[in-house]
Amino acid sequence: QVQLVESGGGLVQAGGSLRLSCAASGRTFSNYAMGWFRQAPGKEREFVAAISWSAGSTAYADSVKGRFLISSDVARNTGYLQMNSLKPGDTAVYYCAAVSTTTGWAPDGKYDYWGQGTQVTVSS
Repeated sequence: QVQLVESGGGLVQAGGSLRLSCAASGRTFSNYAMGWFRQAPGKEREFVAAISWSAGSTAYADSVKGRFLISSDVARNTGYLQMNSLKPGDTAVYYCAAVSTTTGWAPDGKYDYWGQGTQVTVSS
């Protein structure tokens, strides 16, 4: 059974940084992609960033380009989202997700496995 566990959320002032981690278990993820999504109160969940686990190709939402960096440690089955220059508008619950890439992959598309989420709050 695939499990994704996020960590690293918290409260930070505007302009600060946080690094989220997503620990994956339950299978080999070499043919998988990992995505990060977020959902703010009263808003729909939105795509943030994604990475192909083995190829390392990445994609970002326009709102986080140049501020967030997604990476993965294949040996540790762990993905990361480094968030810099945080803004109050980045406040949300952040979720990591995983999907197989064997039949194609859309970074902001459907994902099969989801973590429970971690809260990120950016104060002004």
